[in-house]
Amino acid sequence: MADLKLTNVGKTYGGSVEVLKDINLDIKTGELIVFVGPSGCGKSTLLRMIAGLEKITGGELQIDGQVVNDVPPAQRGIAMVFQSYALYPHMTVRDNMSFAMKLAKKPKAEIDAAIENAARILQLDDYLDRLPKALSGGQRQRVAIGRSIVRDPKVYLFDEPLSNLDAALRVATRIEIAQLKESMPESTMIYVTHDQVEAMTLATRIVVLANKGIAQVGSPLQLYERPENEFVAQFIGSPAMNLLPGEVIGTGTLTRLRLYNGEEVTSTVPTRDSDMGLSVNIGVRPEDLTEDTEGDDGAVIDTTVNIVEALGEVTVLYFTPEEGRDPLIAKLPGIHAGLRGKQIRLYAQPDKVHIFHNGRSLLYR
Repeated sequence: MADLKLTNVGKTYGGSVEVLKDINLDIKTGELIVFVGPSGCGKSTLLRMIAGLEKITGGELQIDGQVVNDVPPAQRGIAMVFQSYALYPHMTVRDNMSFAMKLAKKPKAEIDAAIENAARILQLDDYLDRLPKALSGGQRQRVAIGRSIVRDPKVYLFDEPLSNLDAALRVATRIEIAQLKESMPESTMIYVTHDQVEAMTLATRIVVLANKGIAQVGSPLQLYERPENEFVAQFIGSPAMNLLPGEVIGTGTLTRLRLYNGEEVTSTVPTRDSDMGLSVNIGVRPEDLTEDTEGDDGAVIDTTVNIVEALGEVTVLYFTPEEGRDPLIAKLPGIHAGLRGKQIRLYAQPDKVHIFHNGRSLLYR
């Protein structure tokens, strides 16, 4: 399979509208890289640039050490799975999967062996003679993936492949893609999605795109536990991380912080002597808030519950926002009845308290 390297890659439309700039990324053989970001951040555009369907207007793309900026898509050794399946409706599953190999004039025995292998991996053996209209959405998506597998490409590209499926099928097909990746450990895959669950469960590394560039690259848990900036902190995780204004009142390996409401909390994020008095944003994830306290830390939240979402396994609390501030959210395990309209105090462990200054985490200095 293949390594990919993007060096200062950019995309400009019409010579003046810049949509991507300074994209630097090194993708190793066997990785499953997931691109995530808000709508319009350039995820699919970047994927199409790798595929050769969009022209690269700046920088360099290498596949296996070869610069492919001007190489046609068919010669890049990539296979792409589209959101809309893009199956030929008049062809059977077998014909859809074999079409590209027939165009390449591959021997019939090689084509048959490739189809049998892909059908076995994707559990499509019983559907090879059906037309796409006789398949469910999940089965059609598996056929689209199978059409990629038979080509034995260097790189697999997935452009939001599950977004057309209902919730149950999404879960099933996501598991199938994870199993497919395990069965092909040397395959390099790049996957675009809006769905954080897909990103967190499938990715070797996640690339968060924002503001025309890369906000952070890292493993799913690294992005969740050690976000570099406020954007990643609030984009990864649902509901989004709470950010509360405060200041540093004690520095060292443990940092003491005073919240805007006068409460004092501790963070394991280290600070320097020069940080004393620094105005910061204090970040705590909704699921890291608890009713229990240890030591002399004050409450992160001490306010009135406005809305309660009882989901069974968790209870999500939305608090009455103070004027000019974003509403705070807590996510408590289990069932908590009768909290609406009540004032409660919630705490956070020091290792769950993040500190940001000018939008960046103090961990990354």
